[in-house]
Amino acid sequence: MKKQFFLFLSAVPFFLPVLWRLLDQGFTQPVGLLSDCGLGLLVWLFALLFPQWMRVILVLLWAVFQVAALELFAAMQRFPSWQDMHYLIDPEFVKNSTAGFNVASPLKEGTMLAAVLLVSIFPVSRPGWRLFRNGTLLALLFFAGHSLLDRKYADSSIAARYNPLHWFSGDAIAMVFRPDMPVFTEADLPEGVRKLDLQGTPLLGKGRAKNVLIVVMEGVPGLYHPEIRKAMGVDAQALVMQGLVDSTANAMLIPDFVAHSAQTIRGLYAILCGDFSKLSLKTPKAFELVAGSERAKNCLPAWLAANGWSTHYLQGAGLTFMSKDRVMPIMGFQHVHGSEWFTEPDPYPFEWGISDPAFFKGARRYIAGLQAAEEPWMLTLLTVGTHHPCAPVSEAISKKYPKRIDAAVMMLDESVSGFIKGIVADGVLDDTLVIVTSDESHGSEIAEWICSWGTGIVMAPEQEQLPRLKKGTFGLVDISASIIDYLGLPQPPTNIGRSFFRDYAESREMVAYTAGKLRWHTKDNLLYECGWNSDTCQVTKADSMLGFPPGPFELYKEHGSSFFFARAVVLDDKLIAGELSREMRFANGEIRPLPEKVVNEWSENLIGAQYLDFPENSKIHVSMKIKAVKAGDEGIQLKLNLRQFEHLITSISYPPFPLLHAGEVTEIAFDFDNPEARQAFSFHLFGEGKDAAVQIEEFNVTVHRQGG
Repeated sequence: MKKQFFLFLSAVPFFLPVLWRLLDQGFTQPVGLLSDCGLGLLVWLFALLFPQWMRVILVLLWAVFQVAALELFAAMQRFPSWQDMHYLIDPEFVKNSTAGFNVASPLKEGTMLAAVLLVSIFPVSRPGWRLFRNGTLLALLFFAGHSLLDRKYADSSIAARYNPLHWFSGDAIAMVFRPDMPVFTEADLPEGVRKLDLQGTPLLGKGRAKNVLIVVMEGVPGLYHPEIRKAMGVDAQALVMQGLVDSTANAMLIPDFVAHSAQTIRGLYAILCGDFSKLSLKTPKAFELVAGSERAKNCLPAWLAANGWSTHYLQGAGLTFMSKDRVMPIMGFQHVHGSEWFTEPDPYPFEWGISDPAFFKGARRYIAGLQAAEEPWMLTLLTVGTHHPCAPVSEAISKKYPKRIDAAVMMLDESVSGFIKGIVADGVLDDTLVIVTSDESHGSEIAEWICSWGTGIVMAPEQEQLPRLKKGTFGLVDISASIIDYLGLPQPPTNIGRSFFRDYAESREMVAYTAGKLRWHTKDNLLYECGWNSDTCQVTKADSMLGFPPGPFELYKEHGSSFFFARAVVLDDKLIAGELSREMRFANGEIRPLPEKVVNEWSENLIGAQYLDFPENSKIHVSMKIKAVKAGDEGIQLKLNLRQFEHLITSISYPPFPLLHAGEVTEIAFDFDNPEARQAFSFHLFGEGKDAAVQIEEFNVTVHRQGG
């Protein structure tokens, strides 16, 4: 009896996901239950094959994966893919990522920890082979049932159909066996994703506003505005940003508004450069502008600057990460500021930068300075308080909203609504076009497509001429063309998309890549959803890629997912098409102070060369020139770490940095080959020295493709 009880205890960690799903969803997710049961049973049987000490390690790995998947889903509404596993290998990255971290599901994670402890304390001898035989047959039956039902419930979310490890395993296997993609050119793509469309009927003539203000709220979907939510047919209960609702009571709302991808730098590129961000995890297009692309001259800030506007960028986070200190000036911003601009005490400081209350207080002061200059200006604001793991909030908000992301959204709501009311009182809206939007969407458990749902709110002096609800599909890609259309300026030759200051009679093409799915909506109102984990797509009739489709998805038999991903590759590579070599320049000569001792490699990184991708059979040349501006007697010690998917790479050698003293300059150069393609490759340059500062005069990364 005792032996059987201990055997039962050893199974508990592996079947906790089954219990969690039943408690949360009951029996409404039968496919997911089959996945949880089949995988839990199989991994438990596998663990029983090993001695106790190895079994504890396997149980711990299982628990870490399941808990990490819970946290990732809570933050980003997606399951881990095989690429994410690299993050968990690096202890320093895990430590950095969990700084100030609050668990999303303490009860679930507490029970998993308790179950792991029980397995560690009570050893179990290996059972007889009959258990393994019968258990394996039962697991196979679970998987067979899952396979049969999975297609029937294909329009349900991945989370409703899979255990995270089941999904992860399928994703990894699919990467190995995916068929080759067809090759397309830009001419093969529908016009709607490669050309500007200003054929719609104008809602007004040339706008009266002379200034442009873009407020970008980190990760906020349209879900939190009840009028937008209702217009998209979402009846589910969700947070309400009531302050934003009240402060934009007369604004034009764009319910059907698409965020094309995840990651802030990608969303900013789409907003500011009138182009789709990359529909993949490859090097962001913003970094390809750093390589010297002429395309940067056509980005909105550069276009307005060339036409007499003063252009400004202000964000709550530091500028170095993702090289915004380099990217934003290249896009045409004449004045670029991050967290260093804010000098007043912040009541809610956190890892990423300035809290939203402090940010918007400073932003209002910044705008007052612009207004006093009496020249046309364009300002882009980017918040950071709702970036995972989210800024701390006031005690009153935390008591009302115990979930950290909800509390952070409510803090943002208070802050942005107070800001809007403030600039209205200041008279700013009398001559300013204001667009309130988001860089990406952190999604919702209500539905996967919410990961592609951005915020679109427009305030203009001609508000009475604009509809309350703007009909039609729009997205981040349309913001640049819309602003230039409003101002009555000629359009940059590379802008694509539509203007939301025009009415269109026909549907359009729209595309997004979020939550591991490529979503492609055609002008014929067909919605295709394709995942990397299989060469299949599903299709349904729908007026938009957002919202619940009126009918179920069906398997699309004419083409596999490789057809649509090949189309996406053309959009992704349009800035570098035909190039055999490209040079990305990440230094601008800025002087950076150094810590006496490096505490955090990520926050103290001196260069923004992160998440680059290098093609197969390419050669990379890296060159640096760094000057010690000031240093104590002990000098300055610099160090470079190379990381791929944040995992430290030690197979690439490069010359060591010498100890630098004040006034000395070091130049380092090295090459490495890529027999296989690399993705998410990052350079972490950091240094330490007492009372020290360095000037990074050069940090260039040159990619030579095969034949280059």
